[in-house]
Amino acid sequence: MTPPSAAGSADASLEQCVRDSLHSYFQDLGGETPGAIYDMVVRLVERPMLEVVMQRAEYNQSRAAQWLGLNRNTLRKKLLEHQLL
Repeated sequence: MTPPSAAGSADASLEQCVRDSLHSYFQDLGGETPGAIYDMVVRLVERPMLEVVMQRAEYNQSRAAQWLGLNRNTLRKKLLEHQLL
């Protein structure tokens, strides 16, 4: 288990990574109007998160769902959506 201070540091690092990526995204748009940013970010973050958590949980869906704070059926639905099953 990660100590609380290390977890807080990892959280801040992940937040900064997302923030930096979004700043780059807007810069790359060059003034064009963005669209569906929320869906894009969720899609791009959710799949790798599910992949890593499933691997760490040794592909035990019940354990992974618990770690993610999801119902097992919800996790299964998301795994199917991302073609991870």
